[in-house]
Amino acid sequence: MQLGLLCAATAYVLWGVFPLYFKLLAGVPALEILMHRMLWSLVFLALVLGVRGQWRWLGGVLRQPRLLAGFTASALLLAGNWFLYIWSVNHDRVIDASLGYFITPLVNVMLGYVVLGERLRRMQWAAICLAGAGVLWLALQSGHPPWIGLVLAATFGTYGLLRKTARLGPLEGLSLETLLMCPLALGYLAWLTYAGQSTFSTVPATTRWLLAAAGPITAVPLLLFAAGARRIPLATLGLLQYIGPTITLLLGVLLYREAFGGARLAGFAVIWSALVIYSADGLRHAWRQRAIAGNSTDAQVRISTE
Repeated sequence: MQLGLLCAATAYVLWGVFPLYFKLLAGVPALEILMHRMLWSLVFLALVLGVRGQWRWLGGVLRQPRLLAGFTASALLLAGNWFLYIWSVNHDRVIDASLGYFITPLVNVMLGYVVLGERLRRMQWAAICLAGAGVLWLALQSGHPPWIGLVLAATFGTYGLLRKTARLGPLEGLSLETLLMCPLALGYLAWLTYAGQSTFSTVPATTRWLLAAAGPITAVPLLLFAAGARRIPLATLGLLQYIGPTITLLLGVLLYREAFGGARLAGFAVIWSALVIYSADGLRHAWRQRAIAGNSTDAQVRISTE
């Protein structure tokens, strides 16, 4: 249990400090960073799979067109999410990026209701409505919807929905997604080089190493998250997920000095209230299910001993 908490919490902390990494690459266009992230992630994941001897699944997957189509869709969603996140960090919109990952859990719940037909409890509806009010307030006070946060939440929420129904684990799934996007990444980077527009050959060596480091920087948190998720209850994992956007928000406010006045704070406060309701309801439901399971086990034990 303690190891699971440590792994999951470390993963969320690493995701939360991602702006520190991408700010170091501010001189590289966001699309080029994205292509390097895809390429070097595949290289790193291939090394991990090679060390662990986990290549057998790939042959079967390549013979399943429907599965490949699903992972192509999830790869495109992930690429879009990554690109917008990189762009927002390097255009001083870190707080907007944090908003996306604050509201993602509620987007997940809503997608489960709309797409999977899952039933929502009353407190879940209350949390969704309250979060919607917070987003509406942010739109009214700024004169436009918080599109960065909404698109990040929508793309990552839909990506999560596709991955929820897929049959591959986190390591294999990300490896397949980066493999499917690799031709695009290689083609784009080759075109930049041919056109003399690649920054990889002109930036300092430290920047080139930072671009190559995108592989482990992307994959390590995912592997830690997968290890933690197997060891701790889902309710605990649900509470830990706010570590990442909280750190990102604090970086935006305290380190990068982005505007966060009273009106904007009020909108975030409403959304945080929705997340408190959502999390409290999730914990209450988990405790109730655990109590029911415990009572059922006790009843079975009594029957078996009579």
